[in-house]
Amino acid sequence: LKLGREVHDFSLPRRESKSGSGHRGFQVEADPNLDERDAAARRDFTINAIMYDPLKNELIDHFGGRDDLKRRILRHTGTAFSEDPLRVLRGFQLAARFSCTMAPETIRLCRSMLDDYQTLPVERVWGEWEKWCTQAATPSNGLRILKETGWIGLFPQIAAIDGVPQDPEWHPEGDVLAHTGYCLDALTASSSWARTSSDDRKILSLAVLAHDFGKATTTLKGERHGKVRWISPRHDSEGGPLTEDFLVGIGAPTAVIATVRPLVEQHLYHLSWANDGPSAASVRRLARRLEPATIEQLCRVMEADSQGRPPRTAPDSDARIQVLARAAQDLQLEQQAPRPILLGRHLMEIG
Repeated sequence: LKLGREVHDFSLPRRESKSGSGHRGFQVEADPNLDERDAAARRDFTINAIMYDPLKNELIDHFGGRDDLKRRILRHTGTAFSEDPLRVLRGFQLAARFSCTMAPETIRLCRSMLDDYQTLPVERVWGEWEKWCTQAATPSNGLRILKETGWIGLFPQIAAIDGVPQDPEWHPEGDVLAHTGYCLDALTASSSWARTSSDDRKILSLAVLAHDFGKATTTLKGERHGKVRWISPRHDSEGGPLTEDFLVGIGAPTAVIATVRPLVEQHLYHLSWANDGPSAASVRRLARRLEPATIEQLCRVMEADSQGRPPRTAPDSDARIQVLARAAQDLQLEQQAPRPILLGRHLMEIG
């Protein structure tokens, strides 16, 4: 139920019994006389097992949820948690939305549920990822939960960037997964995020998450600027197919996949021109390569990438992004590719 900007979920008091494997293997029976403690015990985490009595205007907290909420800890309510593997992904997105950590005993329980992931319908998997994309305050917390619970291995494109080294001079923040987390947090901390639509949040979050997937297969020691460094040649283009595989695996809609992939493949475009800036023809070609994504979206992905290497700043990179943004605005291409001058209907009109 949506009341203004607030969304409220309601569920009937019910008893559930496990009748099969996976998320759907339950028999459910409504029970209006169910004891309130038994009803609360079916909730996933203690923080959402807190009840409110509107007649007495008081909270009913059987499992210490208020203390866990104050300390921002996700702790499973009881043994019923292990009956539904989707609850692990709920923990992943809740940790990102409310900047939570997960209790050690809940982490251990989640690790024991790895084999049950395959029983989840892909549309339910996408539902949790969608919440992570659109509602996360600190998206990196979700990635941390995936790693701590071992569920990161179920998303091999993310697991593959964990531990991949980077040049410490350019990336003092650590490996590729650490960098990705900082980039995602920079994205949601940007001044424009509050004004960003839900559809754009999905595109931008997934593009920033996937922008360095290609480093897993391209990173090696090589010479650059007279020094032997960690380099990742062509990781932008190599990341395209990996991004698509990941998005298909989590059940992302086709339109989302078609928009995110070119943003990943073009996220280094701002490093491609000489000091004079990109030519108008080059910007037009970029807009066509990106479609249905836009240069405006690309600049936001680039900005997050630039800001995701604390404590280092990247003034040259930031300046180049601004040059691209201004060039696109001057050409009226920041939100769409150039329209064709000559169309088939024009030829038909002249015979």
